[in-house]
Formats: sequence, structure tokens, C-alpha cells
Amino acid sequence: MSTATPTDWQTRPAPQTAQDWIARAAAVAAVLATDAAERDHAGATPHAEIQLLKDSGLVTLLGPTEHGGAGQDWPTAYRVIREVAKADGSIGQLLGYHYLWNWAARLVGTREQWEHVEAEAAKGRWFFGGAVNPRDKDVVVTEDGDDLLFTGHKSFSTGSKVSDVTVLEGVFEGTDRHVFAIVPSDTEGLTFHDDWDNIGQRLTESGSVTLDRVRTPWASAAGYVDKEFQPRIYNTLNVPTIQLVFVSFYLGIAAGALDTAATYTRTKARSWLHGGHERAVDEPYVIDTYGDLTAKLWAVEALADAVAAEGQKLHEDPDAVTEQTRGDFEVRVAAVKARATDVALEIGNRIFEVTGARSTAGAEGLDRFWRNIRTHSLHDPVAYKRREVGRWVLEGELPEPTWYS
Repeated sequence: MSTATPTDWQTRPAPQTAQDWIARAAAVAAVLATDAAERDHAGATPHAEIQLLKDSGLVTLLGPTEHGGAGQDWPTAYRVIREVAKADGSIGQLLGYHYLWNWAARLVGTREQWEHVEAEAAKGRWFFGGAVNPRDKDVVVTEDGDDLLFTGHKSFSTGSKVSDVTVLEGVFEGTDRHVFAIVPSDTEGLTFHDDWDNIGQRLTESGSVTLDRVRTPWASAAGYVDKEFQPRIYNTLNVPTIQLVFVSFYLGIAAGALDTAATYTRTKARSWLHGGHERAVDEPYVIDTYGDLTAKLWAVEALADAVAAEGQKLHEDPDAVTEQTRGDFEVRVAAVKARATDVALEIGNRIFEVTGARSTAGAEGLDRFWRNIRTHSLHDPVAYKRREVGRWVLEGELPEPTWYS
């Protein structure tokens, strides 16, 4: 791919504000957009694309400023993900998952642990992957002196071969106690497999991983003190936070689909021969469709921004999070996840109505937007998100914290 070199980015003024970082993300997206369709077709491991995220500084967005990070918040991160995903849904997902796993130490770790991880990640511009898939049989964790050994298999490990470090999750043998730990991605016993072959999100490196006695010090077990986990309600914010990551790249992909389709309609689409108009852009049904889809997208973007701001209040005071505030927030997230899914799928499908038969040519790459949304939106059934909202409305029922709610 054609990317800006590290020198190009390093000679530019460092972004200072949230808007500056969103603008930096848009600049990165402009680079990614130049060959997004070709890269999607090739399906090659996105080493250059991840280097672009590092060189531009986007990987350190949530990192502490004293260690070279940008010190930005989650609402800004969600907007940055949306900008990148407009050009490339796979890279938007990788960046979003990176932010999540970078934050995982703060989610479940002790202060000493997350301060160490965040400092080292910012200084080293680490890129995070994660071998955490709750649908699989859990990885078994055993003790070996002052070390822990992770053994098992996960069907998905997003970011695998492009990551510097990987978040592991498993269960202590013979118990129901889960443990998270961060290890270098080249750790002995950690084997990533080239078996990600799905119709969409092709560049996310989400293949399976085998863990064969992957060793890490007991001290890296997030949130454990003297081998006992120190629980907080804040630990349960993993699901609403990652679901907003999903919302962010769904909306980004949808916006990219609309932008790309509109360019095609303006420059390549032909008016219907019996419609009485010389240009496709003058067709009433074309105008109506773009107006309808844009209005729907804008409405969900506004809801997503509002919910992100509500969540930021919880992140700013983790010890004050209660079951009620966590539950109310998850319901709001469930609502925007449901609407983002529906609207993004509709946009990915209906753009062909206003671009015409020739736009289905493989070289145009318009199909990648729908394929990307359709693939990832199957992560968890959207009907269960609507159920969370409905039960809350009718009975005041709060979603039970699980891996998916």
C-alpha cells in the first residue's frame, strides 16, 4: 500500500485536542482509502497498515501524556475508530480492538499493573491483540512456581500476527476463576493460525490460536493480589465498552459506503433510460434514497455520541460505578448497537439501488461494505440487544453482566 513514511508523520505538529486527533484519523483514512478495495481483495496481513497507525500516533490515543500518549478519552477514541473505518472496516476494527485491549489492564488490573502497562504501551507504541473468545471452551491456567501456564485453543484471536502483545484469558484449573494476562505475541507456545477466511473483515487477522503452556509471571495476572482477585463493579464495563467499539466501526463502514456510492453516482452512474433525466443525480428516487439513508445514519451517529458521553462519566470515576448505573448504561448501549446494526446493513445493501448494475463489478469494491458489516454484526444476536431494552422499559430489569450483556 502507499503510506506516509514515519518521517512524514513525525515532522507534522502533534495533535493537541480531540478534534485534532479526529482530523489525524481522517488523514490516516485518506491514505487507507487509496487502495482499500485492492487490499481487501488481496487479503494480505496488514503489516503496513498497522505501521501507519503507529507512525501517526493513533495507537497511543488513550495513553498517558507523560509517556508519549495523547491522553484522550473514550468518546474521542470512538470517533477516531469511525474515521478510520470509513476507509477500511478491517483496520477500523483492529484499531478499536487495540484500544479495548490496551484498556483491559485498567478494566480489571490493580493500579500498579495498569499504570505499568499503559506507560510501556505508550512508550513502545505497542499494538494489542486479544485471544479472548467466550464461546470457546476456556483455556486452562495452571501454576508452576511463580509462573502461570495457559494451555488451550481459541477460535478467534483478532490482531494476531500484527500485534506486539496479546491479551490472554483462561480459567484456573478446577475452578471458575478467570484470569487475564498480557504477554508478548512472540511468546513461546503461542501459535497463530492462518485460518481466517470469512466473507468480510478480511484483514483483521482473526484466525484461531493455540496456547501450549504459554508462560507468564503470576504478577501479570490482572487484578490479582496475593493470588486473590480484587473485584469491582467497574470490571463489568467490558461489554458496553466493546459494544460501542462495534458501533463505531459499523457507523464508519456505513459512512464510507455512502461516500463511496455517492462519488460513483456522481461520476459513473447512468440515469434510467425511461426516467426522463439526463443525469443519475437528478433521478427523484436516487435523491430520496441518499436523503433517507443519510438521515438515518446521522440519527444513529448522534445517539452513539450521546451514549459515549454517558459512558465517559463512568470511566472518570470507576469506584463510583454501581449495578444500577452500569445496567442503565448497558441498556443505552444495547439500543444504539441495535440501531447501528440495522442502519449499517441497510446502507450497505441499498447503495446498489442508486449506483446501478455496473457498480457490482469486483473492481469497484462496493460489496466490501455490506460484507464487512454482515460478517461482524453476527458477533452476537441483535435481537438480544433489543430484548435488553424491552425488559428495561417494561420491568425495569437491568441486564445481567455476562460476556455479552
